[in-house]
Amino acid sequence: MQVAAHLTRRIVRGGIEDGRAPSELDISQEFGVSRAVARETLKILASLDIVDVAQGRRVVVRPRAEWDYLSPLLIEWLPTEIVDELLQELHQTRVLLEPELAAMAAAAATEETLGRLRDEIGRMAALEADPDAYLAVDHEFHMEICRAANNRILDRIMYSVRWLGTASRRVTNEAPAGLRRATAQHTEIYEALVARDPEGARAAMRRHLSNNYSTLLAEKEHRSKRAAKRR
Repeated sequence: MQVAAHLTRRIVRGGIEDGRAPSELDISQEFGVSRAVARETLKILASLDIVDVAQGRRVVVRPRAEWDYLSPLLIEWLPTEIVDELLQELHQTRVLLEPELAAMAAAAATEETLGRLRDEIGRMAALEADPDAYLAVDHEFHMEICRAANNRILDRIMYSVRWLGTASRRVTNEAPAGLRRATAQHTEIYEALVARDPEGARAAMRRHLSNNYSTLLAEKEHRSKRAAKRR
């Protein structure tokens, strides 16, 4: 894993010439590991769609657009500026999907689902001083709405972006009074669902996502200013 992380960062920095990634032998010699470890390293990189091991054991770097950006490993290994770009793209994805999921849930949610959402709102209010615990409840609230929409394809899409969603929430939840605002926004969504108001649920979800994005951009600018001061 350590060697795979190191090679991923090298590729991102442009340290691989002509699209040729290190072979098993190259990795073994450079890092002082066995050929078996080198082979497993390449399997990890291949599983993330970073490299292809072609016939004859030639290892080539795949186009960056094809990498598995939904993998928590890759998100952990990428530099901050690329993760910031991915979080902006995640926002675009959520804006496309989640308002419509909320509208669908307003029409289809059962009383049991609404009860679970009510309980999650209560837990959010109780966890506003604990961002890590809040994060888990926040994620479950959105997944509960997704499940209520009764669309298995959309459910799997939402589930597959959970790692990026976690990274995004870690940023927005750390903002001053961020969790208190988030609880109020989730409450608005919940109330629209209880009222069986698809348009109201759609609008409340859009407002929530828009506020999250504004917070995300503000935190990014704040980090940039801090980095500039350190330099």
